[in-house]
Amino acid sequence: MTDFGKGTQDEPAAARAPAGAADPGGIAAGDGDGGPHGPGSTGGVAVDAQAGAGDGDPASRPPAAGTAPVPVPMAEKVAELRARRQRLEQGGGPKRIAQQHEKGKLTARERLALLLDPGSFQELDLFVQHRAREFGMEGKEAPGDGVVTGFGRIDGRLVYVFAQDFTVIGGTLGEMHAAKIVKVMDLALKAGAPLIGINDSGGARIQEGVASLDGFARIFARNTWASGVIPQISVIMGPCAGGAVYSPAITDFVFMVEGTSQMFITGPDVIKTVTGEEISFEELGGAATHTARSGVAHFYARDERECLGLIRHLLGYLPSNNMEDPPFWDTGDPADRAAPELEQAVPTDPNKPYDVRRVIEAVVDRGTFLEVHQRFAQNAVVGLARLAGQVVGVVANQPRVLAGCLDIDSSDKIARFVRFCDAFNIPLVTFVDTPGYLPGRAQEHGGIIRHGAKVLYAYAEATVPKISVVLRKAYGGAYIAMCCRGLGADYAFAWPTAEIAVMGPEGACNIVFRREIAEAEDPAAMRAAKVREYREVFASPYVAAARGYVDDVIEPAATRARLAAALASLAGKREQRPAKKHGNIPL
Repeated sequence: MTDFGKGTQDEPAAARAPAGAADPGGIAAGDGDGGPHGPGSTGGVAVDAQAGAGDGDPASRPPAAGTAPVPVPMAEKVAELRARRQRLEQGGGPKRIAQQHEKGKLTARERLALLLDPGSFQELDLFVQHRAREFGMEGKEAPGDGVVTGFGRIDGRLVYVFAQDFTVIGGTLGEMHAAKIVKVMDLALKAGAPLIGINDSGGARIQEGVASLDGFARIFARNTWASGVIPQISVIMGPCAGGAVYSPAITDFVFMVEGTSQMFITGPDVIKTVTGEEISFEELGGAATHTARSGVAHFYARDERECLGLIRHLLGYLPSNNMEDPPFWDTGDPADRAAPELEQAVPTDPNKPYDVRRVIEAVVDRGTFLEVHQRFAQNAVVGLARLAGQVVGVVANQPRVLAGCLDIDSSDKIARFVRFCDAFNIPLVTFVDTPGYLPGRAQEHGGIIRHGAKVLYAYAEATVPKISVVLRKAYGGAYIAMCCRGLGADYAFAWPTAEIAVMGPEGACNIVFRREIAEAEDPAAMRAAKVREYREVFASPYVAAARGYVDDVIEPAATRARLAAALASLAGKREQRPAKKHGNIPL
């Protein structure tokens, strides 16, 4: 089988319990306050340190003198295995499971049961235990070391998963916890299958010291090796603090749940101590913050069940790895369907706002548009859809917000999405209506040059089929950045309402015809006349079409049919780039 990853290595098998170790016995609720780092927070399985040679296990009894050992029947061995498995599957036990439910959270196993096809989950490393001895950890048994790992199927397709178990030592990451995650990451790379990680953890396990930090490092390395090779999805369903946040940050998509998900590097208490600022957990790193303000998270869900269903829906658009095409699905929507509603969707007045989602939804297969980063940088719209059954990535300016200008956040949003689509063989369709990059001191000082360059870089680097449609305004550098033909678009179309120019007619006339306007008897009338002249001579789509910068000026109602035909013609596209280790994108 092909190894889809590079540079990976198998981790050593998890340490087994020594021969003659005791049966774990009943589930204990723990002897501490339940904090994620405290030695009393395991909620784990109590162990009788004196057991092993007693009468609990017939196989361990020494034979009487002069007699042969009595074999234990297989049925008895199987019964013991089932009993052990059942106890370990209880995690931290009924009390801690109840505490998890009281917080509005499901357990790790309940989450996997909802995420995966019924009966498809195959668990790995259930019997792994930690090897810590310091700070009261000796003799404390933590079922599965606080993480459930394995593989299963979503809509019949293979996925690898891990789910941190907050009921066991607060889901904290130690040596063996990390080893279990690393193992499924390596297997996902070898098999060329998506990886889904459910995070619900108190962070690094303090009692294990540097071993916990090394575990994080090995996970981050594999996140990086897997980037662009297999889809990686992170699900935040509880706390995710400190160094733990960097694994989700490297992955392709991050999901968060309202009210129960938090991500932050330093918590409210540390912030108050250092800066004196008071802030709540939710305001600092909740789902609303990271989906709308920071852009760290891509999807927002009202509860865990909705979140898990959304993940299943997203995977239907993604290939299993970078060597495959996205799954085709016949939606029953004719490729040549006319869309007359588009003639009313975009105002002919270039200064009037409208919702570009109306254009997208009319062009793509009905009901297939899945918006990504919906709450973040809303002056741009990105998402996945199907066009004649084929998965496409959609990028569009949003005239309803900031007139569709490109700014720092929207540039990052577009560039990251374009690079994801290119990595996983998803063609790109771009709808252009932007007056340019957003002006202002905050943008310039914040690095709009560097951030804006990311969009140019991402589109120029991409080798998947690229089709652009200019709906209305396409001015200056933003016209170039939104995948014009010169930047690498395979097909560039324009509507009759398109205005393609170095800058907007009003601004251009104030510069080019400044003297004529100033000397005119009626400056306002002269400016209006020059604006009309500029539009006809420079901003018309027919001028760009005459020079081959636009392949055709099309009727809005025919947009779907033209895009579907263009996409079909690019099915066998092959494009080479100069050989290099990697580029140096302006990060």
